[in-house]
Amino acid sequence: MRPIRSFGRTRSRPLSRNQAELLESNLASLLVPNDIPLDFVPIELMPSAKEVWVEIGFGGAEHLIKQAQNNPDVLFIGAEPFIEGVAKAVKEIEVHGIKNIRLIDADVRPFLNCLADNTLERIFILFPDPWQKSKHNKRRLINKSFVEDLVRILKPAGKLRFATDWADYANKALAVFLGNKDLEWGAEVAIDWQIPKPDHFTTRYETKGLGDCKPMFFDFEKI
Repeated sequence: MRPIRSFGRTRSRPLSRNQAELLESNLASLLVPNDIPLDFVPIELMPSAKEVWVEIGFGGAEHLIKQAQNNPDVLFIGAEPFIEGVAKAVKEIEVHGIKNIRLIDADVRPFLNCLADNTLERIFILFPDPWQKSKHNKRRLINKSFVEDLVRILKPAGKLRFATDWADYANKALAVFLGNKDLEWGAEVAIDWQIPKPDHFTTRYETKGLGDCKPMFFDFEKI
């Protein structure tokens, strides 16, 4: 049974000529192969990397690009089904000559399901589609089964960061994360989730303030 779709449109306005040409010439070489085997070890995509970090739903790619630039010895796998976001990522990768990013331009879950246990050091899920209407809550990415999948592929002491600016999503997602016995949340006071960690890079979506509360950042560690 296919998972419930957790993202909205994959296209809106047509790409510019430059974007379309960049995708045509560069995207194929950046994509993670869609035929990876079960129990795949993702560092095989860049054997010289010291770690593998994954960003799920990178939007306009601002965070993905900055993280990759600041951590050149880390392989970044960025997943984003929205084609305009993919086009922005490809452009920035080309402009800055970034070598440590691989892309997934579709639902990330089939890829994650193929990964071997304990193979990722970090996972970022920043401001996923909130599906704020009650009847659409079932489409939210964060649920018990998905979090179990994330924990499986994280290495011991691996880190997971989730951010949202929708209060209801924050509350329900936090309950799911805390319900997993293999995750530890080190927050002690409100400022621990109200202020992002120093290694966070602000996204364009984040600055728009489209949610119903200020951004909240939840950092977990696999124990």
